[in-house]
Formats: sequence, C-alpha cells, structure tokens
Amino acid sequence: MDKKEACGIAGCALTSGSAALPLYYALYALQHRGQESAGIAVSISKSNGADANTGITQIKGMGFVHDVFSLQRLESLKGNLGIGHVRYSTTGASNIENAEPLLVNYRKGKIAIAHNGNLVNAVELRSELEQDGRIFHSDTDTEVIAQLLAKKLMRNSMIEALKEVMKSVIGSYSLAILVNNTLIAVRDPLGIKPLCIGEIKDGSFGNGYIIASESPAIDTLGGTLIRDVRPGEVLILTPIKQGKKEIALESHQLCRGTNSAHCVFEYIYFARPDSILDGRLVYDVRMRIGERLAMEHSLDADIVSPVPDSGVTSAIGYAKLSKIDYKESFIKNRYVGRTFIMPEQTSRDIAVRLKLNVVQANVEQKRIILVDDSIVRGTTSRLIVDYLKKKGVKEVHLRIGSPPIIAPCYLGIDTPRREELVAWKKSLDEIGTFLNVDSIQYLSIEGLIESIGIDVENLCLGCLTGEYPVEIPGEICILHQLKLSQFER
Repeated sequence: MDKKEACGIAGCALTSGSAALPLYYALYALQHRGQESAGIAVSISKSNGADANTGITQIKGMGFVHDVFSLQRLESLKGNLGIGHVRYSTTGASNIENAEPLLVNYRKGKIAIAHNGNLVNAVELRSELEQDGRIFHSDTDTEVIAQLLAKKLMRNSMIEALKEVMKSVIGSYSLAILVNNTLIAVRDPLGIKPLCIGEIKDGSFGNGYIIASESPAIDTLGGTLIRDVRPGEVLILTPIKQGKKEIALESHQLCRGTNSAHCVFEYIYFARPDSILDGRLVYDVRMRIGERLAMEHSLDADIVSPVPDSGVTSAIGYAKLSKIDYKESFIKNRYVGRTFIMPEQTSRDIAVRLKLNVVQANVEQKRIILVDDSIVRGTTSRLIVDYLKKKGVKEVHLRIGSPPIIAPCYLGIDTPRREELVAWKKSLDEIGTFLNVDSIQYLSIEGLIESIGIDVENLCLGCLTGEYPVEIPGEICILHQLKLSQFER
C-alpha cells in the first residue's frame, strides 16, 4: 500500500487510419501506472515517395485518460504513427508543463518522447545541455533525453544518435519516441522497466504494431504479443513508401550485457496481474508469492484476507496452500481515484474508509491473516488495521508479499528517504507495534526470487538490499558484477 505507481507508455504504427483511438484504449489499459496526466502525440506520414514528414501534433492534460480526451479531441489527431503516456512524477512537478509526451523542435523537425523510468544523472546532463545553449521548458528527465537526442541527430544517423544517447544516460528508461515520421522503441541496457511489442492484424484498427509497457494494452486492441523488447534493444518502425501499405520493423541491439536488472516491484505490485513480463505471467508470480509466504510463515487463523487490490492474488495463494478459508475483509470503492477533496481538518482515516469498507460480518471476532503486497511508510497500513479492530476483529496477523523495503529507489519508484521507511532500522516487533498488529512477517528475498523465477543476478533488488545495478552517488553499486560490454560499433 501507500505507494505511487509507475508511468505507462504506448506507441502505435498503423498502415492506415488514425493511431489516436487505439492509443487512447491502450492508455486506458495502462491507467493503473499513472493518474496525474495523460497525453497522445501523432505524426502523419505519406507513402508517395515525397517528403513523408508532415509534423507532429499532440494533446495532453492533467487527470485520468477519460478526463483528457473526448471523441472530438481524438478525431483532431490525424496520424497513423503515434505515442501515448500516463504519468506519475518521479522527477519534475505534477503540472501540465511536465505532462508527456514532451515535444521538442530541432533543426531537422520534431521529436516527441514518452518515458517510463528515472535517470540518476539527469542534473549533470541538463547542465551540460544548457551550457550548450539548449533551452528547457520542463523540469523532467524526459526532456533531458529529448534534448540530448536532438543534439546527437544533428551530426549522426538515427542509430548512431540513439547509441550516443544510451551511452550518456544512466538509470532506467523504456521509451516511445516519434522523430518526424518514425516510431522508435528503446529499452535500457539492464531492462529495468518493462516494454513489449505486439502486432495488430485485420482487426478494428487495421494492421500494424503496438508497443506498450504491459501486454494487456496489446490485448485490449485485439493484438497478439510478439515478445518483450530486449534490454539494450532499439526498434525502428517506419511506413514503407512507394504505395505499399506495410510497416517496416527493424531491430538494433545497441548494447549487450551479461546480466539484466528487472525491477522486482513490477512483479510484486506495479504490473497488472494479467501482464506477461519478460515471459512470465504476473498472476502466476503473485500466486507463488502467496504460497511461499504460507510456507515460510504459517499460522492458525480463521480466514485469509487481502488488502485490495494488490494483495488479492497472493492472498489466494496463501489460502490455497494453508487450507484456510479465503474471505474478503474489505470491499473497495472502484470510483475513488488517487486524489479527492480532503480538507486539512478532515481526519486521514476518512480517506481509508472512503476507499475501503469493512465487511463486518466476515471479520467480527475472527483471527485474520491479512495479506498485502508491501509496506513503505506504514501509515496507511496502520489505519487499515485500526479500522479492522474497530469492527471487532479478534486478531490481525499481517503477511507481506515482499521483503522489507529498507532503501530508496532511484530508478522510477517513488519511495521516500530511509528514515521514512517503516522497516528502516526496526525489528519485526517494533514494526508490529507501530502497525498495531498481533504479528507481522515478510517474504524472504530467497522466496521472492524463486517466486519470480528469474536468477538473482538479473533482478534489481536495490530497495530491498541497498545495493543498486547502476552507479548512484553515496550508494553501493553492484555494477562490477554485471560486466556490461562496450556499445557495439
């Protein structure tokens, strides 16, 4: 609980028709990854052998996807190539200037970019670009990537420019980029953030390709998942000229490494359960997390119950293995977003009661095993436990489907400073006392790794261990174990 989501990106290349409507639906499927703002940018390309670039147009705004776009606004976006974005902020304030896609003009045309991730050297790169005379219109690391790409494109081919950008930036990034009439997908060399590609054939939106942070966006459009974009890979999608209604798809492996560093919290919390990430169904991973949690921390109780929604699948797995009845303690209000009117004098627990209502008949005088995906600060968890006990619950035993979060994330998750983390320098008894639970247990790191099914050297566990796969000032780096090779030339 009490954490933010990750951004979601999408890109669409169609042989004909507008990319705006399918991107709208794709962003709807990715809404869970960001609720601050949404945007779509499109480019019209012609296949008559003439100058294909007719420019990039975009619409973006604050709020949910349905808040930003109407049918009329979507119909105004004319272009068969496009990218989309739903945002929550990791760098930059939450305002329209920082909403994405970000659009940058340069001498050879326009660049629009949508980014999921976080750069750890954005300040240094921005300073260098400003000294070079480049003017920034936002305070996001996304514009740093866009301005850097614009600079590199002035003297290099597309592939060489992208290679130079990937050499310069440090951190996590999955990117959907429009450069004039070309759609580009990029995944960072460690594959920290997810990205996949699918194909649309003879469906409601014609033929073409869709790239997205998660595979349900492809499913929503009636497409077929092809595969994950590989770490360090760049995909180039361009309409074929001379009258052929086809999209050319090129793959360029611009860098290689002996290891990846996939974010474990995509599997624990961020991604939809029906997503396939790096060949693994997230639902199955979360079921195994619940089963492993029951193996590691069994307990006699009356019911197993989840904290909705992120704890549901793991709670089912826990109940299945422990043979304890699964029952819902809470019903979630599906119409409450991340923000709502809350005057300062209103108590914080009204926020919990507005989102979650206790099913008193299910919990009264019961010993409950309450399963949640993770705990960051613990403030929301404490309110939830207090709410249960006010409704007559006899005992609350909290079981967490991740190891304790003991360090910040610098790579795209909005976790606080160490001192604000409930597990930082606290024993289980101290955490339990703070949360007002009768007991608390976390999944082991070994249990998490086995549940995900990816070798430890290919996972980013920075927030759980304090050791990071990239160099971050003041932090321990395990980069020497990754042995990233030089960029291919």
